[in-house]
Amino acid sequence: MLIMPPSTSLPEWVVPPPEGFVAEDLDHIPDLPAHTELIDGNLVFASPQRRFHQLVIHRLHVELEGLVPTEHEVVQRMSVKLAPRQRPEPDLFVLGPDALIGPDVTCFQAEDVVLAVEVVSPDSEERDRKRKPVLYAEAGIPHFWLIEEINGKPVVHVYSLDPVTEVYVTTGVHYDRLKIPVPFDIDIDLTKLCKSRTR
Repeated sequence: MLIMPPSTSLPEWVVPPPEGFVAEDLDHIPDLPAHTELIDGNLVFASPQRRFHQLVIHRLHVELEGLVPTEHEVVQRMSVKLAPRQRPEPDLFVLGPDALIGPDVTCFQAEDVVLAVEVVSPDSEERDRKRKPVLYAEAGIPHFWLIEEINGKPVVHVYSLDPVTEVYVTTGVHYDRLKIPVPFDIDIDLTKLCKSRTR
């Protein structure tokens, strides 16, 4: 629920158009909060991140930077256009070599993404586990990781797109180490992703 002070007028975008918003609207709505997503034509606003979420995404980004093939790129805090009314912001994703990457790009196309990653957060649990995987699969993104926190540690559920059914199938659940051959050779010590610095 959006609560505004009594003296403040509500921005026009608080009330969506009857048909919902489209992906391009995110580039033109004035004063839209940073990292707003579009899911099913509805605006979804970012909540403050937990320390676990921030650590895992930051350190996973660093790890993947050292593993991605030439001309691939690891991206975070940007959105992906999946369909006319779908423009979510994965926690992390990897672009393939044909992606258009320029200084004025505000989002990327689904066909350019080879891997999408979501870290489950309490406020977005339903979207992370249920809605977003369906949207990524329907858009043809070949690989998807869902990261859960179990006993304070990251657990990575790895999925690949079945080309026949066009849905994700699980290929493994990884606890201490993520070692897989696709979408490229990956070997990551998961225990290091959320280890806090000792004083």
